[in-house]
Amino acid sequence: MLAVEFAGVFPYLVSPVDERGRVKTDVLTGLVEHLIVAGVHGLTPLGSTGEFAYLDASQRIEIVDCVVRAARGRVPVVAGVASTTTAGAVELARKFVEIGADGVLAILEAYFPISDAGVEAYFKAIAETVPCPVVLYTNPQFQRSDLSLPVIKRLSAVENIRYIKDASTNTGRLLSILNATEGRMKIFAASAHIPACVMLIGGVGWMAGPACIVPRESVALYDLTRSGKWEEAMRLQRKLWAVNEAFAKYSLAACIKGALELQGFAVGDPLPPQAPLTTEAREELRIMLGRVGSRE
Repeated sequence: MLAVEFAGVFPYLVSPVDERGRVKTDVLTGLVEHLIVAGVHGLTPLGSTGEFAYLDASQRIEIVDCVVRAARGRVPVVAGVASTTTAGAVELARKFVEIGADGVLAILEAYFPISDAGVEAYFKAIAETVPCPVVLYTNPQFQRSDLSLPVIKRLSAVENIRYIKDASTNTGRLLSILNATEGRMKIFAASAHIPACVMLIGGVGWMAGPACIVPRESVALYDLTRSGKWEEAMRLQRKLWAVNEAFAKYSLAACIKGALELQGFAVGDPLPPQAPLTTEAREELRIMLGRVGSRE
């Protein structure tokens, strides 16, 4: 199972849940099909855009199971594993692999600050539980305890910890990670980074919510960077950056769910107590999507 390699565009999927807490599996299945037809290289349920912090264990399991079934092995599924306890993360990771996930995105939810030793032990325990590749997820904006460069370097020595998704806004940190891990760890960009620039310095793709609403354009950008067509890539990147700007302006799930609703996917509002987009924000998204999708 470890032989699988991850690269390319991996949209962070939203989690469609109705007002009674039921997962809207039909909507999620339709979204998965749409994204695969659009050419994405993988799928990541239960990332930040997937509102994992607002879902219970049964909902998370149902969402991953739905995505795995809908994908039918056509693209790898990397499921987000997040918990405040090591035992909880280990149990989720084990369950997701049993369901059929091809990899796990390891996230640390921390209420109290955790020492470097505790952070390292948490991620190492997840990796030792599963036979598949592990993607570390670092997001200093939201995480109480972040992955430091020394911890990342040590974790890169663990055989199946092969990737890191860095959601900081510091592109120099990405270079530091690449240098410190000496080829043992590959980097996925987040919406906080400019994907084309991350590809230029050695990234292998991006895992981010915006790819949910502009999948074809995201794949086209990836293909251009892989082909070394940097002038064309940057023209497309400049156009697509409006999506990242909207993502930064509005709350994550509200922005992507709102845009998907405009595109005909009944994913619903973000889970309470998060607020849905205002009418004005939805109109701004509608205009932005029209511009991004134009051929100008």
